[in-house]
Amino acid sequence: MGPSRITPCLWFDKEAEEAARFYASVIPDTRIDSVERAPGDYPAGKAGDVLMVEMTLGGMKVTAMNGGPFFKFNEAISLQLSVEDQAQLDHLYSTLSAVPQAEQCGWIKDRYGLRWQLVPKAFVALMKDPDPAVRTRVFEAMMPMKRLDIAALEAAARA
Repeated sequence: MGPSRITPCLWFDKEAEEAARFYASVIPDTRIDSVERAPGDYPAGKAGDVLMVEMTLGGMKVTAMNGGPFFKFNEAISLQLSVEDQAQLDHLYSTLSAVPQAEQCGWIKDRYGLRWQLVPKAFVALMKDPDPAVRTRVFEAMMPMKRLDIAALEAAARA
């Protein structure tokens, strides 16, 4: 048996193509690969409606499906997005986050209700520091943050 390939499927009401276009405009290495349309009328729609969108989201294959209003995203699942620097982090906060009260420790919620974790590479490196005191200071500095501040995290590591 060959290696399996897991492709996450994101369930939208009717916004799969809209969401894919939005993500492609905001997240690096994202593009729409194909759009599948209904060949005929069906109970929830008509011929030509978008059924599935296959995309590359941040370099990973993902399917977005228009499945109707039955299921919503919740906090039980999120997508983690690795971020290079504070400029990219701030850009993603300003364009991707749509629910400011949901922001905590780098977690955000977008306009479709999908949760994201914006994780700066610098934070990951600090949390792997061999000194447990550094990791503790960085963690304690991060916990009250809504939007992560890389300089403040690095300062906590040096304190």
